This record gives sequence, C-alpha cells and structure tokens, in this order.
Amino acid sequence: MSVPTITIPTDKLVQLGLRISDSIHYQNPPDELVRDSLRREEGVLNDTGALVIRTGEFTGRSPKDRFIVKDEITADTIHWNDFNQPMEEKYFDIIFSKLTGYLNKLPELWIRDCYVCADPRYRLNIRVINETASMNLFAYNMFLRPTEEELENFRPDWQILSAPGLRLDPAQCGTRQQNAVVVSFRHKLVLLAGTGYTGEIKKAVFTILNYLLPLEKNVLSMHCSANMGGKGDTAIFFGLSGTGKTTLSADPARKLIGDDEHGWTADNIFNFEGGCYAKCINLKEEKEPEIFHAIRPGALVENVTFYPGTDQINFEDGSITENTRVSYPLSYISNALAPSLGNIPKNIFFLTCDAYGVLPPLSKLTPGQAMYQFISGYTAKVAGTETGITEPKPTFSACFGAPFLPLHPARYAAILGSKMKEHGVKVWLINTGWSGGPYRTGSRISLSYTRAMITAALEGKLDDMEYEPHPVFGMAIPKACPGVPSAILHPRDTWADKMAYDDMADQLADWFISNFEKYAQGSSAEILAASPKK
Repeated sequence: MSVPTITIPTDKLVQLGLRISDSIHYQNPPDELVRDSLRREEGVLNDTGALVIRTGEFTGRSPKDRFIVKDEITADTIHWNDFNQPMEEKYFDIIFSKLTGYLNKLPELWIRDCYVCADPRYRLNIRVINETASMNLFAYNMFLRPTEEELENFRPDWQILSAPGLRLDPAQCGTRQQNAVVVSFRHKLVLLAGTGYTGEIKKAVFTILNYLLPLEKNVLSMHCSANMGGKGDTAIFFGLSGTGKTTLSADPARKLIGDDEHGWTADNIFNFEGGCYAKCINLKEEKEPEIFHAIRPGALVENVTFYPGTDQINFEDGSITENTRVSYPLSYISNALAPSLGNIPKNIFFLTCDAYGVLPPLSKLTPGQAMYQFISGYTAKVAGTETGITEPKPTFSACFGAPFLPLHPARYAAILGSKMKEHGVKVWLINTGWSGGPYRTGSRISLSYTRAMITAALEGKLDDMEYEPHPVFGMAIPKACPGVPSAILHPRDTWADKMAYDDMADQLADWFISNFEKYAQGSSAEILAASPKK
C-alpha cells in the first residue's frame, strides 16, 4: 500500500490538545512501521520476517482496570458490574489531561485512521493515536483499512489514545493501580495508559460496538467466528479460549468470514474487523497451517521466545505467558471472504470443553436452551491453560464474552432468540472436552469425530435423526451421527461407573444454577425454564 498523498489531519488533534509537529507519523504502511519499531528497539524480526515484541508488564487484558465513564448517557443503560466499572467524569478529565500532556512530550507519535464493521451501513470510523510504532501496526492489522479516496474526507467517530509508558497516580486518577482503560461514550474517546498489551485496543472497540449496535441498531454483536459454504450457507461458532473455535471454523472447504467478532443484522452477518488475533501457544503447522503461515512480514507476534541462539520462535514455550498472540490482516488467510459479509446463519455451534465428561459431544438445543447456554457461556479450564490451574475449573462467561458486554446479557440473548426463531436457525452444543470420565480419568474427544459431527450438522444429515433428551440438562442427543461411533454420543454410556456420572452431572448442574442466579432477574420465563433439572 502506498502512503496517501494527503495532509495529516490536524483539526481533531488540535481539539484533543495535541501539538502538531513533524514527529507525527500518519498512516504509515506496515513496512515503515516495522522499520520504526526496529529503529526504536521495540522488537526484533523472526526467521520468517514477522515483528516480535514483548508487551511488558501486561501480557493480557486487565479487566479490573477497565472503566466506563458514568454520565447522562451511560448511567441507566450500562449493566454495572465487575467488568463494567463506573468512573466519575472528573477522573476522566484528569486522565485525559495527563495522557495528552504525556503524548505532547514524546519525540514521535503514530496515527492511524481506520474503521470497523464490514457492512457499510454500520461503519464506525476510528482514529488510533499511539506512543509506539508496533501498536500502530497492530491497529493496521486488526481494523479495516480505508482507501486513499476515503481518507481524503475521513472524520473519526471515535478516537483512541494509547500511552503504555504513562503511569497514573491511582489516588489522583480514581484508578485501582497505575494502568487503566477508560471509555467515554459522551466524548467518544478511549484512553489507554500504562499497558502495552495490544489486545486492549481491540477489545475496547468491541465493547463500544457491543453497546451501540444492540441498543441503537437492534444488531446482535457476537464474540464468535464465522464461515460460509459454497452454497452460501453461513455457520457461527461461539466458544471461550481452548474450546476449538478457531480450529473448527478454519475449514478449507468453507470461506472464513472472521475469527472473533461479528454483527447479525436483519439480512446478513458481518465481520467487525480486518484481521485476526490468534493464539500461538503450541502452534503447529500441521494443526493450524493458516495461522502458522500467517507469521510473515507485516505480522506482529507477542510475548514468544526463540530457541537459544536462533531467531526461530519456540511456540511451546509459555514462560512469558500462555497468552502468546499474533495479529495479521485477514488477507493473510488463503480462504478469507472479501468483503467479510455472510448470509443469515443456518447453523450455530456453541463450543465447550467440558473437562468433567458430563455434556454430550453433540446435541441440539431449543431456542430457550440456546439462550440459557448463551448467557451461561460455559467451559472448563484444565491444567496448563492458565498459571496456577492444576485441576479442572468451571468457567462461565456470559454470551462467551462477559468482559466486553456493556449491556445486560439477557438483552443479547433476547436478540439471539428472536433471530433464531425468525430464521429457523439450528443451534448445536458441541463438547470438545472429555468422554468416559473427567479429566485424567476419561479421554479427550477426538478432533476427527468433532469435525464429523459439525460436517453432519452443516450438511443436514442430522435433521431426520432420532433424538433423546439428556436427563439433567435437557438438550437433545442424536442416537446416531455419520462418521462417529454411536457408543460415544450419550456421555453416561461411556462411563464405567454410572453412579459416578450421575453425581458429576448433578455437580455440574449446581454450578450452572449458581452461576445463573445473577442473570435470573431480567431473563425471560423461556430462558429460566431451560435450567438444568436435578
């Protein structure tokens, strides 16, 4: 991409209180951003030419340090909780002043104009102002890129100011510690201070869209991947980290719409982003070829190590963090759909890694059950997925993205349920976890079987199957599935000790019921009726 022959947009910078100087780098292409990063020693190149950086103290999001300004716009609309923490306007003003003052003292700044939402009806223009060249490269990779003609009249709807080197005074700024992410819907500004983790930029924008689209446009915003078959049939995959969302949606026989964030309108679905932000831990070419080969010039790799004495990445090393990542444009994926728009989905897959061996590997959900499971957002983390986890740990994240939901989860679930019913969408629960017993006793469900189940659902081969309900959770379990042994379809049948299975099922049901208590108020009778029955 050539550098646009337009002037640096000074009007908004002046309004923000930022000085105008020759040290501002506007809309630099990736190769220049990489050169700037190397010049400033922000990172190094690996053997395939990707830029490798370390994000410093923070190698992941810091949910307890994210705030939304409580004002006349948000006071009665935000679902205030541990993720949506209120901040008084006076503290926002203080942080804004400190951040602009800090940026004005820097010898260089990087500015990028970009946008989100592949459907032009919902496009949101974003201006990102960075302290570092590498974080500006992240913005280039992850957001949609305007043409030179579009840049001539570009006006940002929202602006993001990022200063990882700024340390806040918590007592003065109303924060928990020296870092913070602050979102102001009144000022249409995102302030990032004290953190170099690039994902905070991406998720701040996702949070904004999760507020604006459902509330103002009746568009369902979703934390999911999506692909489309040759006949235009779209499928959506929801799932928390470790459930196989990226792996299972990356089907070479289908076009990838996107791997993380989408909107569902009255007539289509669309990708929010222009890139992918994939996990790298234990990355192998044979398992994830598209991600593996995307690590090339222009890609940004975070918090990995090299084999000693080489510039070759050791993907198995999680000593810095298990949350190693790479960002790259969607165009790096050979089967990516451009533009990133898909038809109304015919199938939705909820992916869970049930380490307790209770949930069936494949089941069909009613709309009420789908909304209940959607709000629950269940999976189980096992040893090795996070520091300190030595035994399975049940994890619930509302709508498979609780930290990014400014509204009550029931609002998103209601839109999902309405669209499912209107379009006759089939919803499947896929357990990619354990069978025949819990973690360390049973065995992990074969990836080949999981792929066969998804293929059967996509091809309509399960439509006329006979089903039976799960005795506790109620979902419908098919008695047969092409390419899968029938013996593994009902989880209780795979356990040697049936009483032990019943006890474990009751325990998992208790965890579901306890977790859902905080969402009961505001949920419909249809959703509440889908609770597990002991």
